[in-house]
Amino acid sequence: MDQTTAMPMVATSKAELLKADAELFCHTFAFVKSMALNSAVKLGIADVLHRCGGAASLPELLSAAPLHPSKGPYLCRLMNMLAAAGIFTAEDVVPAASAPADGDGAPTTVYHLNTVSRLLVDGSSCMSLCVLLDTTDLFVSASLRLHQWLLSEEEGATTGSPFMMAHGGSLYGVSSRDPEFNALFNGAMGATSKFIAALAVRECSEVFAGITSLVDVAGGNGTMARTIAEAFPRVKCSVLELPQVIEGISPDGTVELVDGDMMEFVPPADVVLLKHVLHNWSDEDCVKILTRCRQAISHGAKAGKVIIIDTVVGSPSHQMLEAQVTMDLAMMMLFNGKAREEHNWHKMFMEAGFSHYKIHNVLGMRSLIEVHP
Repeated sequence: MDQTTAMPMVATSKAELLKADAELFCHTFAFVKSMALNSAVKLGIADVLHRCGGAASLPELLSAAPLHPSKGPYLCRLMNMLAAAGIFTAEDVVPAASAPADGDGAPTTVYHLNTVSRLLVDGSSCMSLCVLLDTTDLFVSASLRLHQWLLSEEEGATTGSPFMMAHGGSLYGVSSRDPEFNALFNGAMGATSKFIAALAVRECSEVFAGITSLVDVAGGNGTMARTIAEAFPRVKCSVLELPQVIEGISPDGTVELVDGDMMEFVPPADVVLLKHVLHNWSDEDCVKILTRCRQAISHGAKAGKVIIIDTVVGSPSHQMLEAQVTMDLAMMMLFNGKAREEHNWHKMFMEAGFSHYKIHNVLGMRSLIEVHP
């Protein structure tokens, strides 16, 4: 006769059980938060608040946003959800005693920009394109294949990652065939580069001291290299990218654009920069790329170095650690890449022929790593 082993009882209070239920509910519907944020970006809510001086009531938002007045109650619910999530701040303002008596005396909710939503305001640090990219249908549909990919036994041209399984090719292959997605992807990468570059030159200026040349490998449209060149005019900066990425970019005299494949060639320089590159690749490919970079940097009395801006998983901050492991899973789904812990980085550096490195944990969920031959 079959015997069923009962699960051991765990002493759980009613409050703990109800809290767990609410937490599981919020995790399950986390996609609603992502899509609400996507909608807020497309509606330009942060820009509207910015134009209103950083805060606005619902009627003020409704009059300035591209919405029909009948959508007011629905916009209110969207804003309340995003405020509860910490993306905006909601404040209930009680009418003053001297206010006209035609109202019902109920408080008016005023929505404010905060540190998070200021990143969505159009300008130098705007991350709106990153939100739109990360919530695009192509990424969401790839995430829905995660379980199927984990169950698959073989890796091939169309099963190497959940993205490949969902779309029949790599992210870069899809991008080359879809001009709209390609523009969004390149725009989001440029926005990320601008955000990180400003922090890097401010928080890690010492790592650029004494260098005269730098090549940004897989540097996209040159945003990062351009920021470094402007902050340190003595440094000659160049960008190595695939021809299809840099075609159409007009030279501005700030950086030199070099077309090529980093697996085959890296131009010589004092410093080789790899920003958000290695997390797309396997350990074996990373060692090949790092070896190419080591061969490219200057040697002798004044040896060069490789600068890596990427994730080093293991932050003591729970919020940062959650962001880091989320990045890891996202890279797995999109590229079958990974975010790495320090011991993984150490192993790759040694295999590529480097002798030592230094990690600067000054870029939040990311780190800047100096790697020396």
